[in-house]
Amino acid sequence: MPYPPAKLSAMVGFCSGDIFVRHQTGPDHPERPDRLRAIARAVRQAGLIDSPDLFPEFKFDLNQSPLGGEKLLELPYRPADLAAILRVHSTEMIERIQQICASGGGLLDGADTPVGPESFEIALHAAGAAMACADAVVSGRVQRAFAAVRPPGHHAEPNLPMGFCLLNNIAIAARHLQSVHGVGRIGIVDFDVHHGNGTQAAFESDSSVCFISIHQEPQTCYPHTGHDWEIGLGHARGSTLNLPMRAGSGDADYLRAFDERIVPKLDAFRPEMLLVSAGFDAHKDDPLADIELTDDAFAQMTLRLVAVANAHCQGRIISALEGGYNLQAMARGVVRHLASLRSDPSR
Repeated sequence: MPYPPAKLSAMVGFCSGDIFVRHQTGPDHPERPDRLRAIARAVRQAGLIDSPDLFPEFKFDLNQSPLGGEKLLELPYRPADLAAILRVHSTEMIERIQQICASGGGLLDGADTPVGPESFEIALHAAGAAMACADAVVSGRVQRAFAAVRPPGHHAEPNLPMGFCLLNNIAIAARHLQSVHGVGRIGIVDFDVHHGNGTQAAFESDSSVCFISIHQEPQTCYPHTGHDWEIGLGHARGSTLNLPMRAGSGDADYLRAFDERIVPKLDAFRPEMLLVSAGFDAHKDDPLADIELTDDAFAQMTLRLVAVANAHCQGRIISALEGGYNLQAMARGVVRHLASLRSDPSR
């Protein structure tokens, strides 16, 4: 059953910036700077922010009517420091990325993860933006917040950058919440079409984090992990939930999985804070996978997560951009996600 938004009530933070277009991945790479330009344009066209257009030269028309309600609060941020990164990633991995960037750039993971001279610095800003969202939510400045950043993060494992990802932004934000702000139980939901293998690797032995990933089945989709039998390790068995979806799955399949598996899992775990790896590449128009979601699915999934947060976390959600490679579909998905984060749905 759809979750209709009731009243627009939550103050939502928005964290982004022009630095994120400077991460250069080369011609024809799907994880390209125009992704951030498209989001910036879409959010402005939707009337969600009033700041000047950062990319006036970018030709992109979403045909988006302005939304009513309160504007997003644009949040300042700074690059993550080394201590924050080391809560998730190894020194050896960080040094390797730094060395390749300092040498002018190259490939970190076969042909999938190119970097340029500035990419490590930009990745620190991406992680820092996710942490700034966490700080703003914990302080009560906003109730929920979204980091529109690149490079994305959910494939980056503790010892391995991969799948377009350098540093795991959402995992770094989670550890920041626990280490700096004393948050205990954290729920992480990843609805990117690809399994969040890096986030799973960071927390699969930690029962204080419930990690849930809904993604295209690993037999037919990168990174070929995320089987339903991957449920966590040791004393944390049961803290990981993977929901592989068949190619061709649509809105009804995903929302059924939310209603029957994801929401009950979160209700049982009772997180103190809810984090979201928000990928928009499960859209039917996305070129990198075979799931058939429409725009509305991203609104409906988000509304369900808002309802869970209202029940257990004082409404608090931190969300960060992951994938989405059709510019129009991704930008519309981000607007739907943000509009739903502002909502107060009934359960």
